[in-house]
Amino acid sequence: MTSAKAGSASAQSPEMSFLQDPSSFTMGMWSIGAGALGAAALALVLANTDIFLSKPLRATLEYLEEIDLKTLEKEPRTFKAKELWEKNGAVIMAVRRPGCFLCREEAADLSSLKPKLDELGVPLYAVVKEQIRTEVKDFQPYFKGEIFLDEKKKFYGPQRRKMMFMGFVRLGVWNNFFRARNGGFSGNLEGEGFILGGVFVVGSGKQGILLEHREKEFGDKVNPVSVLEAARKIKPQTSASEKK
Repeated sequence: MTSAKAGSASAQSPEMSFLQDPSSFTMGMWSIGAGALGAAALALVLANTDIFLSKPLRATLEYLEEIDLKTLEKEPRTFKAKELWEKNGAVIMAVRRPGCFLCREEAADLSSLKPKLDELGVPLYAVVKEQIRTEVKDFQPYFKGEIFLDEKKKFYGPQRRKMMFMGFVRLGVWNNFFRARNGGFSGNLEGEGFILGGVFVVGSGKQGILLEHREKEFGDKVNPVSVLEAARKIKPQTSASEKK
């Protein structure tokens, strides 16, 4: 009998042990909670580094030249993107989402350069990846240049990069949110906004890409000073008649 009782005691389940010793149960729950908290903290730290951000594949002039763009008129015209910069170069914004208040902030920053770009003879353009209701029209007050449709989203490549919900735990994104809000910008949630955008300064003819800014996270806007410096390097093309 004694040995049977001993065997029964030794075969006690962990649940029974916890019931007989509540302190062990409490310590176990604390360990689980601490582990979960540590994992969450680690995930937050990693989300705020650039380790898991997709690295942009730089575009080539040959790639950009062959992109098909459409005008936003009632009877749209399709043309090759190289028309935008062939003679005088161009500054081009690939808009992540016209209704996004962060994109509107960057558009306003670029538009503030318009008088100086006009002096240089360099046009300012934007491309959008979709045309939803009045989104482009509502974006136009923030952007002082012509806007075209890039249906195949080529300006967002060559390798499209997305930022999903990880963006909402990045401190840099929240800092960008507050900066834009404090600047008086507002927006909506219409349209696709996960494919990241960017800004290009392209020289005339075959001069090449003078600046390529790829959005790293939501609201990672280009430095307007860098845009203007690159625009000043553009060498306008002269026609054969002008050379004579």
